[in-house]
Amino acid sequence: MERVICLIIGYVFGLFQTAYIYGKLHGIDIRDYGSGNAGTTNTMRVLGTKAGILVLLADIIKCVLAVVITGFLFGEKNPEMIYLLKLYAAAGAILGHNFPFYLHFKGGKGIAASAGLIFSFHPYFIPVGVVLFFTAFFTTHYVSLGSLVAYAGFLIEIVILGQLGVFGMSQAYLIELYVVAAILTVMAYYKHRENISRLIKGEERKTYLTHKKDGEKEK
Repeated sequence: MERVICLIIGYVFGLFQTAYIYGKLHGIDIRDYGSGNAGTTNTMRVLGTKAGILVLLADIIKCVLAVVITGFLFGEKNPEMIYLLKLYAAAGAILGHNFPFYLHFKGGKGIAASAGLIFSFHPYFIPVGVVLFFTAFFTTHYVSLGSLVAYAGFLIEIVILGQLGVFGMSQAYLIELYVVAAILTVMAYYKHRENISRLIKGEERKTYLTHKKDGEKEK
């Protein structure tokens, strides 16, 4: 039951579609422009860097809030599985972001919300996630590549830290933790399948933080 509650908590927070709301405040449906994705990168390309940063921060915060509230509600009652419950809450936030029911399940790709997971799950994940993403991004200027590298790093790190006993969980809970993390990783790669195809073909569009809004269609 705790798992379901945490998923619901996360999903409710994930339903706050920052890019869609910001776009509507500026007279557009962000999903009708650029790549059609209701996320940070498309917002940055269509509405500018400032808009992209605001969307990024809000999408990170909504996942952080879901994880923090889960810790507050279940930390004392279920200390032996609190990291698992936090992951379920984050998974719910990512699902709510990617598949909002009131937008016909057409949302974003969940990377900013996943950054919220990395920032709030355990302190060890923050430096690794930041280094992996920005190294890949500033080297190639591909946001998608940075996101995918960071996600793969998250999955590897969660398994390593889990086996080292950092989370203080039984092996049964750890296996469940790894399965949920793997599902989130697979979903992220699936949501980026078109980006992966373009990366392989050398057709992926690069992103520069200094670019102004352009509303140009993504290849």
